[in-house]
Amino acid sequence: MSRRWRAAVLVVAALGLGVTLAGCGASGSANSITLYSGQHVQTTQSLVAAFKKATGIQVNVRSDGENTLADQIVTEGSNSPADVIFAENSPSLEFLEGRGMLGPVTPSTLAQVPSQYNSPKGDWVGVSTRVSVIIYNPSRIAASQLPTTVLQLADPRYTGKIAIAAAETDFQPIITSVAHTYGRAAAVAWLKGIASNAGSRAYPNNETVANEVNRGSVAFGVIDQYYWYRMQAEIGKSKMHSQLAYFAPHDPGYVIDVSGAAVLKSSGHAANAKRFLAFLVSRQGQQIIAHSTSFEYPIAPGVTTAQPETPFSQLQPNPISIAELGDGSNAIELLKQAGLL
Repeated sequence: MSRRWRAAVLVVAALGLGVTLAGCGASGSANSITLYSGQHVQTTQSLVAAFKKATGIQVNVRSDGENTLADQIVTEGSNSPADVIFAENSPSLEFLEGRGMLGPVTPSTLAQVPSQYNSPKGDWVGVSTRVSVIIYNPSRIAASQLPTTVLQLADPRYTGKIAIAAAETDFQPIITSVAHTYGRAAAVAWLKGIASNAGSRAYPNNETVANEVNRGSVAFGVIDQYYWYRMQAEIGKSKMHSQLAYFAPHDPGYVIDVSGAAVLKSSGHAANAKRFLAFLVSRQGQQIIAHSTSFEYPIAPGVTTAQPETPFSQLQPNPISIAELGDGSNAIELLKQAGLL
């Protein structure tokens, strides 16, 4: 979670849109739920406000990084005040599912989303998606010189030219995809090559990668597409000096990241929590995502992004499954072996 993201969380609380940043141990009234949100504030703000307007149910939001929230839920166990967790990426949801902490999603809610974007076991539902891309600065590197496969990120010809945010949860699915395709040993060697090429340009988050590439301090990096579009919306087209490119179709670096939500098995407000999940994937909820300045892709059939970005239907990602992406633990272990964590 970036510093700017944390600051935005405070803005949400001040806007008075029915979003409460819950304090520790606050479980809310009978007509409320507590949401642990690792999602971006723009998305959460709009969805929570619309849900409250439609149902009268108050949503108390506790915001932090998705891995931090997942670990917190495990620590809290059955005493967790959380009713729902809303995560940016599937591995943190799979992590909780693997520990038996999620309740089953109502079948009619799961049915609103293509099955490949839901929990294979039915314990969480996909809400939105993003895709990994290359961000590059044409003044530093020509499009024809960019890597076309993810393995080329470790090529010595890119020494000093690449920026990474290896610890970002958005990068974990790419690591898992590489390991699934080429094996763990090859993935570790690849990560070590990237680390060598990046040198001091190993940044804490994708937002920094995008900013540094845009201002020309480094030639290119790998991010999820929405960081670029959000940056453009924030600073204006005239200040955009970077562009986006994609890996070759179906390359292991070309990965769809799924944001999803789940009801905690320990929830004391399960009925309201299930209503919230149903709202997220309803046409109203998906239209909110389609028009959101978070620039994520809505996931339900028949709803497409209203933002000026590559249509989801035109993407050609690696067809790795949610189950194959797993809970992120393999990616974290590989990062440690490569000295990046």
